[in-house]
Amino acid sequence: MKIDVVIPALNPDDKLIQLISEITSTVTLLNIIKQIIIVDDGSDKLHKNIFNELTLHYPELTILHHPTNRGKGAALKTAFSYIQNHLSDVDGVATMDSDGQHTVAALQSCVDKFSLNTDRLIIGVRHFTNNIPFRSQFGNLLTSGLVRILTRQNISDTQTGLRIIPIAYTANLIDFPGNRFEFEFDMLLQAKKYDIQVVEQPIPTIYLDGNASSHFRVIRDSIAIYSRFLKFAASGLISFLIDISLFYLVLFILNNNVLNSIMIATIVSRVLSSIANYMINHQVVFNNAGHQTLIKYAILFVAQMFASGFFTDLLTTLLPATNGPIMPTIAKMIVDFILFMVSYRIQSNFIFKEGPQNV
Repeated sequence: MKIDVVIPALNPDDKLIQLISEITSTVTLLNIIKQIIIVDDGSDKLHKNIFNELTLHYPELTILHHPTNRGKGAALKTAFSYIQNHLSDVDGVATMDSDGQHTVAALQSCVDKFSLNTDRLIIGVRHFTNNIPFRSQFGNLLTSGLVRILTRQNISDTQTGLRIIPIAYTANLIDFPGNRFEFEFDMLLQAKKYDIQVVEQPIPTIYLDGNASSHFRVIRDSIAIYSRFLKFAASGLISFLIDISLFYLVLFILNNNVLNSIMIATIVSRVLSSIANYMINHQVVFNNAGHQTLIKYAILFVAQMFASGFFTDLLTTLLPATNGPIMPTIAKMIVDFILFMVSYRIQSNFIFKEGPQNV
């Protein structure tokens, strides 16, 4: 088994030199690592000497440079493209941070687990305690919960930079959107689509100086990480407002709450709102991805429409009886929220799955 090691670096210090020294002096890793690639992601002049010193003492290193800071995701994609273009005959690519948070022993443990099955994505997971900086706990809690909801994968550390990625998956990752921390999150979120199993390997939790060296921007990078789901939620909200308004209006005109009226109101409101929803999701949320999306979406639309009508009627009978469309409308809001979460998974995993772009 052979792997390449990729280390994105923005304004690194002597910890990067120490990391390279430890990797290159570990015999068990030297037998496995084919090359070490460092990506200088637009470091300032003050820190350029680190790369010069690395080149002087370790001429076997490959150091790639971004003239300006483009983000960690962009740095990783630059390295993955370099590996693909140079036909590196490896089974996987290990990624590490440059700030001393990842030890050589942690890398070795992930390599050992990867060697058992080189088709799996190995992530080094940290044990979070009260001593961990708040921004790290906060970001990881949110992303882990979102992954659990959307993919049914229980990934406890979505922000870890220590990973070993199957070489075939790196070819797909090059075309992923996002150039900053959201890229690493999307790597986990989309793994199931490419039949990649994510496997956790416990590693030591090391934070130096309160994790001051981290370039993670809590607000901006969190928004970027959740961008696809937020766009999907916005699309759903627009469609929901169209849907619920038309549903209420039709029931008001028909002036009764029997099943036939609820189904008529559901069909009218859902047809018009789904046209808007499909256009937004196809073009904005999923960037025109997928094959025969219109046909697949139509099937989902019909199934979801009848499910919405049936379960809305069922829930209406369980709620307190009132005159007018208030209770059916409340029931519909509850039912459609549940269907919204189910719909996201279906659209993301099957309808708008990355691949040939078509309608």
